[in-house]
Amino acid sequence: MLNDSASLTDLTHRAAALDDADPLAAVRDRFLLPDQIVYLDGNSLGALPAAVPAAVEDAVHRQWGTDLIRSWNANGWWEAPVRTGDAIGRLVGAAPGQVVAGDSTSVQIFNTLLAAARLRPGRRLLLTDPDHFPTDQYIADSVGRLIGLDVRRVPARDAAAVLAAEAGNVAVAAYAPVDYRTGELYDMAALTAAAHAAGALMHWDLCHAAGALPVGLDTVKADFAVGCGYKYLSGGPGAPAFAYVARRHHEGFDHPLTGWHGHAEPFAMAGTYTPAPDITRARIGTPALLSLIALEAALTAFDGVEITAVRTKNLSLTGFFQECAELLLDGLGFTPATPREPERRGSQAALRHPEAYPLVAALTARGVIGDMRAPDLLRFGFNALYVTHADVLRAVVELRDIVTSGAHLLPEFQQRPTVT
Repeated sequence: MLNDSASLTDLTHRAAALDDADPLAAVRDRFLLPDQIVYLDGNSLGALPAAVPAAVEDAVHRQWGTDLIRSWNANGWWEAPVRTGDAIGRLVGAAPGQVVAGDSTSVQIFNTLLAAARLRPGRRLLLTDPDHFPTDQYIADSVGRLIGLDVRRVPARDAAAVLAAEAGNVAVAAYAPVDYRTGELYDMAALTAAAHAAGALMHWDLCHAAGALPVGLDTVKADFAVGCGYKYLSGGPGAPAFAYVARRHHEGFDHPLTGWHGHAEPFAMAGTYTPAPDITRARIGTPALLSLIALEAALTAFDGVEITAVRTKNLSLTGFFQECAELLLDGLGFTPATPREPERRGSQAALRHPEAYPLVAALTARGVIGDMRAPDLLRFGFNALYVTHADVLRAVVELRDIVTSGAHLLPEFQQRPTVT
């Protein structure tokens, strides 16, 4: 265990030097961060962008309060799902006209996964990850039941081999580029190519990748992708999700939920459904406009920011966290859960400890907010737009002090609330 104050001083100086050289340092001012809080839960809920409160206030008081129904035309409400989708598309490597925002992540996953399976009739196998976020697994099972597919859970590292062995039988492979628990990063291009070589379609869940690292949907030739708006995109609690449908699939995209906003002529009020010829056929019904406006405003935090610069800083933050943890937490019962190699980690880092929950609770009480995932993971998400290296060091120093003092053993840190 580190007990040399000179070494801690060195880490402090290094953190300061890294922050002084940070080209994204000024972007932190685009967020309204509470004083004295180190916020490392951006992989579950991003911090509040400074542009959001005024945008929502305007939407409520002027657009809704004064312009009323006229706002659908006068304030661009009708175009908001595609306009916001294009703003997200810039961050996920999608050319305009392939992303639409609205509805929840679960709804978007269901729609795109079922639509993808319909594009491969006669194939009876759907592959998904046993380590996928639970919703993804539940929906894969539901899609399988609805259209008679066999759902097979195959770890991401084994998926290419199974795709090759089952070529001709797999309809869709549904995976995430980042393991939501450990932050391990998988090769999107390689897995997408393996799916296509097997004649299958590739469906990606970008919830822990969008806004955090380059995913290059068009470049890797992804077929479908879904992501949430409330994590690294900082769109607020319950922010709308987005769906990506590659342009080559627009004509064949058979939307499971044929709502009137996806109609070719929605205001013709026809009694039968004719799908729109473009990405707007991925729309369903009236979106939650206030949430959509908040998300659109939040995305302005990325103005002038290249996603490659975000990735560079996130690697610096996660690497520095791992180094600090190795030095400061050695011998205290922690085990790293995130790969050390930069190319194998996303924008978060996780540690294993048998008392993960009380440790995270005690950290939160000291103003360092992360989260935990059962049974033993302490999880820290690093949003490069506002997290600093000094934040990283403080988090690890506080964690060391909690463990060595036994502060997490206090009764108030033992009782788990509903949300952990």
